[in-house]
Amino acid sequence: MKNENDLNGVFGRLRPEIGKAVAEAGYHTPSPIQEQAIPPLLEGRDMIGCAQTGTGKTAAFTLPILQHLAENNRRPVSNRPQVLIIAPTRELAAQIGESVDKYGKHTKTSHTVIFGGVGQHPQVKAIRRGVNVLVATPGRLIDLMNQGCVDLGGVEIFVLDEADRMLDMGFINDIKKVIKVLPKKRQSLFFSATMEPKVKQLAESLVSNPAQVAIEPEKPAVERITQKIMFVDKNSKDDLIMSVMASKKLDKVIIFTQMKHVANKVARKLEGVGVSAAAIHGNKSQSARTQALADFKAGKVRALVATDIAARGIDVKEISHVVNYDMPVEPETYVHRIGRTARAGAEGDAISFCCAPERDYLRAIEKLIRFEIPRDLKHDLHSERSMNATGDDAKPGPKVRQQRGKTTVNADGRPKHSKKGQRPSQVKSRRPNARRRSYG
Repeated sequence: MKNENDLNGVFGRLRPEIGKAVAEAGYHTPSPIQEQAIPPLLEGRDMIGCAQTGTGKTAAFTLPILQHLAENNRRPVSNRPQVLIIAPTRELAAQIGESVDKYGKHTKTSHTVIFGGVGQHPQVKAIRRGVNVLVATPGRLIDLMNQGCVDLGGVEIFVLDEADRMLDMGFINDIKKVIKVLPKKRQSLFFSATMEPKVKQLAESLVSNPAQVAIEPEKPAVERITQKIMFVDKNSKDDLIMSVMASKKLDKVIIFTQMKHVANKVARKLEGVGVSAAAIHGNKSQSARTQALADFKAGKVRALVATDIAARGIDVKEISHVVNYDMPVEPETYVHRIGRTARAGAEGDAISFCCAPERDYLRAIEKLIRFEIPRDLKHDLHSERSMNATGDDAKPGPKVRQQRGKTTVNADGRPKHSKKGQRPSQVKSRRPNARRRSYG
């Protein structure tokens, strides 16, 4: 009879204390990316990996890192980590930290996670004590480097995770600053869900003679998801979301909105009709975001209402539905959003509300995915006007999308927050060199 702690494939090459933690977590057979990535990483090779979240990617790099640290068994040095892992969002950084903790619990590995949105003092204190592994978001890492709190001169392994998201969020200059101070002799790991030219260019600047791993889902996420569009007038969206959420089939749902205040409003509306809901976005404190996510994972909250940036890096199993309360501006974002409900090969459902000013967004999405999303024309709030909108009616007004670096205008064309008659030059603008902040 097979021992329940027996490990298959490359897991069998792990040190006993690490293998024990893997077995205790309920894993005995590696996923495809783990099977392909772990051997070259154990040999110390650089890597370029292309894989979606939900494929076991985090463990694919965490386990070899823990093996390296256990074999070298060096005591951590104050302010000088041996391993640096950079992730684009707080939530993803926290999840990587949890992975290090889970698989390294029988080793002497120490780690800490640093990100913005919370006080830096406990983070600085942890780094000063010394950690083997530092998991960081780019903004807070640069802040602490500038203050002399982090010395990257001892980094032996560098991991850049979700690099495509990092570039989308405008972190390229921060990443370049970090790379500049890393030791030339190091192991570099680069992971991304896509390999567009700009992503590939960054990857090639980071690695030397890398092993390359690309994991394509057996079936693309978009094809595993049952999708539908519900055309609705803009002022009827609240009624529609409450009608949709009345179905008990939607038991673990992420609802996406464009704006933070809309996320708050939708969560309040749902709570008002007895649907447990929580909003998560960039204006929420980190503790509130962490609590909302924990409650959602535990099933205490049925609907998590999120903006795109706040939702990045969230990997929650068994999400039954994704609802696009607002259509995404960028068609690629649609694919990222609905993929939340098709993790690790699972099936899922996605429902999108589309009002007249979002009609062109839908056309762009369908052009990207080369698929006409099925329409639900039988719901009580169906809008023929939204379904058939063309020309100016199908385009968002100037207030729909607030873009970084551009003046936001009201319907009459005046800059937002300005008084009537005030010239655009009189409106206070942000400092040109201020750090870019997320809108979500």
